[in-house]
Amino acid sequence: MSFSLKGMPTSPSPLAQLPIRRLTSADLLSCADLSENRGWPREEHKWGLLLTAGTGYGIDDPDGPGLAAGCVVTPYGPDLAAIGMVLVAERYARQGVGRRLMQHVLAEAGDAPLTLYATANGQPLYEQLGFTETSRAAMVRGRFTFTAPAPDVPVRPATAEDLPAVLRLDHEVFGLDRTALIARLPAFADHLRVAEEDGEITGFAAAWPNMDTHVIGPLIARDPGTAKALIASLAAATDRPLRTDIDVRHGSLLSWVKENGIDTITTTSLMIRSLPDLPGDWRRRFAPLTVAAG
Repeated sequence: MSFSLKGMPTSPSPLAQLPIRRLTSADLLSCADLSENRGWPREEHKWGLLLTAGTGYGIDDPDGPGLAAGCVVTPYGPDLAAIGMVLVAERYARQGVGRRLMQHVLAEAGDAPLTLYATANGQPLYEQLGFTETSRAAMVRGRFTFTAPAPDVPVRPATAEDLPAVLRLDHEVFGLDRTALIARLPAFADHLRVAEEDGEITGFAAAWPNMDTHVIGPLIARDPGTAKALIASLAAATDRPLRTDIDVRHGSLLSWVKENGIDTITTTSLMIRSLPDLPGDWRRRFAPLTVAAG
């Protein structure tokens, strides 16, 4: 039995006792409906990738069709898993549903370290559950103006022959094997570019469709100049506004995209549990594929 602040006995919310099940691709529309319910874009294309590459968890709405809550966990072997798209339907908010879902995910993960990007609303819960902020990411959006030129770094469309080199570079920079996710990029993204100097691939980036924008991610590059060249190449390939999430430690890149009409619209906290920091080399990791997959 628990007690309220006034000392009166209270019972746990029945909503916090609802069963949690695995989500599948058949739940894609329900997941998109849940996003829309909380004022997020539907993002069906992204949900499709996450439900295929990761493991979805959901609580069915007890009052009708659809979901009361949901999230997706993208594993990268035993050493890390990324939690994303943690959503609770508006009518069930602040009733313990999100906490129950997260506690279930933590129990399923066992000793595996976990990471996520937290909004200001979600960060207090994640801190209570043992997550610590290690950095922040700026979500930027806008129409690229080409006002500030990019360095003259050779960039070209990726080919099937580039995939082994891209996977090796991603493993080196991310610090873990993301083959299951990165190998899906040619089919998932509208554009995939590589930077190549002296026969060596020094960076790569994808632009994938999300509602009315193209999202740039992942963005892996040897240095900020290479990252700028990749962004400019992708911007030239689309007439849509661009969106991406840039680690705030890359100040020069953030200043450059702002010069080119891409402004910050919000920030999120990069958090981790059971590790002091993420593996890999953050200096060459400029943007995630999506904050929902780490």
